[in-house]
Amino acid sequence: MRALGGALALLGMVALSAPAIASDREFAACLQQLRSEAATKGVSSATFDQHTAALVSDMAVVGFLDAQPEFVTPIWDYMAGLVDAERVADGRAMLERWAEVLARVETQYGVDAGTVVAVWGVESNFGRNFGSRPLLTSLSTLSCFGRRQAFFRGEFFTTLKIIQEGHVAPERLTGSWAGAFGHTQFMPSTFMRLAVDFDGDGRRDLVDSVPDALASTANFLKRAGWRGDLDWGFEVVLPKRFDTAGAGRRNKQPMQQWASRGVKRVDGSALPAAATPAGLLLPAGAAGPAFLVTRNFDALYAYNAAESYALAIAHLADRLRGGAPLVTPWPTDDAGLSRAERREVQSLLLARGHDIGEPDGMIGARTREALKRVQGELGLVADGRAGQAVLKALRDAESR
Repeated sequence: MRALGGALALLGMVALSAPAIASDREFAACLQQLRSEAATKGVSSATFDQHTAALVSDMAVVGFLDAQPEFVTPIWDYMAGLVDAERVADGRAMLERWAEVLARVETQYGVDAGTVVAVWGVESNFGRNFGSRPLLTSLSTLSCFGRRQAFFRGEFFTTLKIIQEGHVAPERLTGSWAGAFGHTQFMPSTFMRLAVDFDGDGRRDLVDSVPDALASTANFLKRAGWRGDLDWGFEVVLPKRFDTAGAGRRNKQPMQQWASRGVKRVDGSALPAAATPAGLLLPAGAAGPAFLVTRNFDALYAYNAAESYALAIAHLADRLRGGAPLVTPWPTDDAGLSRAERREVQSLLLARGHDIGEPDGMIGARTREALKRVQGELGLVADGRAGQAVLKALRDAESR
């Protein structure tokens, strides 16, 4: 779904290497080239001129494209922030509020309500966080500067077609720096292929129509291979000295073969006596939680190509259906924080005089820098990570 990574794509476009400041002349020249190509992509000259006349480049998005991650997020941090008590409670409320729509979605597409709502919760926090960058600004900039220009050029033209066809008003098309938008964060090309009009108003609108967004998400998963009669998988326990050489989502074997090797469900019960293919997923290695995952997990992976993402969706869906937290602990002595705990960390940093902005639960650059300073003061490893250790240290310091 999201535009991540990829090779350099020039293909005859203005080929620039992400300068710190884009000149008006360079951007204007690129827009003229885009205009000449627009008609071949189904965008009228009138549409192009109307919606690009006031565009200026936003070079910050090129920085996002080229920047390397500042650190690798441990799986226990990732899961703690995405599947917490707050999101589970909100998701159950949405299941109740949209029960009639979700029932129709499941009937038509075969994807259960819990899974659809879990995607909604992770992608936009149930419509609270769409992203604030105008798509036309971001995508036109990425069409002209940096890497993957050909890819973003396609997304730019598709965004103009979405406007031209009247699905979403241009001022409502804001989203991520890379162009994902709406309740469940479709890229424009994904919207054009898979979005559906589920509320019957003649438009496919993932921004202002929750029914359209939920049904479109289910349609995506169905087209990615989701089967309504199959679980995504489940947590398992491995026997001692189990050979994990055959682990991996892609290396599927029949459930009965895993059972013959001593693999059991985490509650100790036997695996299903079936030939259903499943892969052994070990997101934190053999010392952490283990899962057997089916083709439905692969459909979740297709939504955003990361196993940690697919696991968060799968586990959140289970929790929304009344399932319990994971049984096997993550192999760390400094577990991750929920969003409420992250906000508490930020509030404690603010109380110590650190200017990090409002406590929003998002651990950005200013919060990490403040954490490094505080960790040094409190005798912890100054790595800028927000975990249980620094939260406890901050609480203890506050109480003294």
